[in-house]
Amino acid sequence: MKLEARMGCYNSQWRHENMMTFRNPPSHKHLTGYMRVRNRRENWLAVILLRVSRRDFGFCLTALFIFCLGSVLYQLNGGAPNILLNVGNYLGRFADGPVAPRALPFPSQVVYNRVGKCGSRSIVLLLRMLADRHQFTLISSDIHNKTRLTKREQVNLMRNISTTPQPFLYTRHVHFLNFSRFRIDEPVYINIIRDPINRFLSNYFFRRFGDWRGEENHVVRTPGMKEDERYLDINTCILESYPECSNPRLFYIIPYFCGQHPQCREPSLWALETAKRNVLEHYLLVGVLEELEDVLLLLERLLPHFFSDVYNIYKSPEYRKLGNMTGTIRKHSPNLEALQVLYQRMEYEYKFYNFVKAQFHLTKRKIGLRTGPQPSRLYTSTIQRKDLQEELEIEEPEDSLTWVES
Repeated sequence: MKLEARMGCYNSQWRHENMMTFRNPPSHKHLTGYMRVRNRRENWLAVILLRVSRRDFGFCLTALFIFCLGSVLYQLNGGAPNILLNVGNYLGRFADGPVAPRALPFPSQVVYNRVGKCGSRSIVLLLRMLADRHQFTLISSDIHNKTRLTKREQVNLMRNISTTPQPFLYTRHVHFLNFSRFRIDEPVYINIIRDPINRFLSNYFFRRFGDWRGEENHVVRTPGMKEDERYLDINTCILESYPECSNPRLFYIIPYFCGQHPQCREPSLWALETAKRNVLEHYLLVGVLEELEDVLLLLERLLPHFFSDVYNIYKSPEYRKLGNMTGTIRKHSPNLEALQVLYQRMEYEYKFYNFVKAQFHLTKRKIGLRTGPQPSRLYTSTIQRKDLQEELEIEEPEDSLTWVES
């Protein structure tokens, strides 16, 4: 009974409090004050947001401008500018993930296994100018007298080439390296050759007297050459079959394309056919020095990231001033009898040269490159004129022999 009495008292008290709340609701005065406080808080929030947006508006426009400018430079340069790459690499040290790599051109790996005395010094000079302008890695080896490598040396060299930062162009006097044979990613090959007799004469006199950079450089290249050998007459060397003017020393261009096989060093039909097959399967372009301007135009179209604007650089006075220093001095022509002997000894070399020239002209037609007649004259045409002269018994003027400078 006492518990029920207590519960009744509690219920009566609760009903009384609720009835008082409904009988006396909040007055209008209290509601008005509450709304004023609420509106005042909302006005301050709007003012703060407005001030912040005005302050950051300039920063937003600046960020948008930088983004647009970076996008334009990225597309024009084939990748992000160096300053952005450096900033990205710096920030990447503190980030969890790696920095995105630079977009590379295709192809991004080029090898120029340059043939001696085929204009290679002039091309390397152009490449040094192009590397600074187009921001690609140029590696020009100073090794000139080691073109044949052991199997271990081949693998080491190919691995060193393949790990070079891309895009890169590697150049060296070395016989063809077959990357696919050792399951290494194969680069794109390019090269330039010239008329074989022209190349031989340029090398013969360069080893003895150097070029226009200074006559003392031949002493550095051939310090052990005796005076009687240095001043040996070219006709005597050819007609008396000195080793320097006979095979296998005259078999020079084909091994650069045949490869590292021992049989590539001896004049043979097998070496010739292997060199032809490698040109067709592994080389993007093999040009001829007698048509150097057309070679540069084709390289500019086939490899624009490396050779863009190379023709204008080649024609510029700055390059002409440097390029004229690479011409061999004291070079003169042998007599026609010696030329005919050389031509017979270089039978395979001329077959390969004519094959490359035909392929080069075919590429020019495919690209749509049309040029006029070349001003240079080859020794082969001189030999052909000599044959015609013997048939017709017409004398040939002595000063009709010309050649192309290196």
